[in-house]
Amino acid sequence: MNDTTTTVSFWNIPNILTLLRIVAIPFVAMMLWEEPTPSECIIACILFAVAMITDVLDGYLARKWNQFTPMGAYLDPLADKLMVTTILIMLIPLGWAPAWVVAILLCREITITGLRGIASQENLTIVASPLGKTKTAFQSVAIGMLLWHHPLSLPLIGLVDPHVSGIIMLYISLFFALFSGTEYFVLYYKTSQKNAKAS
Repeated sequence: MNDTTTTVSFWNIPNILTLLRIVAIPFVAMMLWEEPTPSECIIACILFAVAMITDVLDGYLARKWNQFTPMGAYLDPLADKLMVTTILIMLIPLGWAPAWVVAILLCREITITGLRGIASQENLTIVASPLGKTKTAFQSVAIGMLLWHHPLSLPLIGLVDPHVSGIIMLYISLFFALFSGTEYFVLYYKTSQKNAKAS
């Protein structure tokens, strides 16, 4: 009987896109090192937007081409968390994001990551909830607006303040972060109880 198992190389396009997201992090941080100019804000915002697009793209390509690797599965969510964490922390000394909001968001991410690790050791699978994905969507839009920061004039709309809009989106993402975080713990409890009864 022939062995039809194929080994997927780490150096495939989805994983390379993930690595590029990680490589982009220090460049975004450099734009926020001191009080950014409008041009530096735009560059940081564009880099972040491209990173978010590649996040969607690498997952799509990995599924389409069946190019999943253990390291890629580890690096993909890590790249997102490193990018978001770095930006949120860099925004605090600039006064562009409330420190307490950032602290809660980061503590939530660390807690849920730890919970997933515990679940994995117990052979439990906790799938990403719609609330968690909603949190991510609002958080990404909030970060993009906060990076742009400076007011801009849009046709038919007039003067728009991305910073104010970003803060509002950040508070909305905080709400979904707390709500979805609670949901993860409930799912973990229900799943572990179900498996305990089945065993």
